[in-house]
Amino acid sequence: MRTDKLREEFGLSIHWSVFPLHPETPEEGLELTDLFAGRMDINAMLQRVYQVADELGLPIGKRTRTFNSRRAQELGKWAEELGAGEAFHMAVYHAYFVDGRNIARPEVLASIASGVGLDADTAQQVIGSQNYAEAVDDDWHRAAQIGITAVPTTTYGQHALVGFQPYENYRRLIIASG
Repeated sequence: MRTDKLREEFGLSIHWSVFPLHPETPEEGLELTDLFAGRMDINAMLQRVYQVADELGLPIGKRTRTFNSRRAQELGKWAEELGAGEAFHMAVYHAYFVDGRNIARPEVLASIASGVGLDADTAQQVIGSQNYAEAVDDDWHRAAQIGITAVPTTTYGQHALVGFQPYENYRRLIIASG
């Protein structure tokens, strides 16, 4: 992935922030056709997603539904505290984008947490406690303050790149901000 190359080339540490992408999505999810009805060509959007995933060497499945990611974001903050944040984020990516699993469901998230070495029962408790809701709210607020409107957005210093970009654009961002 490009972030791995950036870490190696520039000795960067990466901080993941979460963003409220379709927070209105109910727990059972929505069909993509319903979510984007009349707003965009869904087939063209999906083709672009598949193309970018292929360019990045990322696995991706053919999905037709979207699910609410709020609980996954909160559990991700817990996983980060335990030093398993990146592994958890990657496992959630795989569950959602490859397997099409509903990451709004606590039992699905507990299973994902267990898969990266975290305790599933504690994960269920963390989800129920909402102890990480404020940390997610802070990320959402920060995203709004700096004008993030799309995923992914990469920020470095006072500069940002929106959407998937060629690696050279990330290099230029870091060098310009240097």
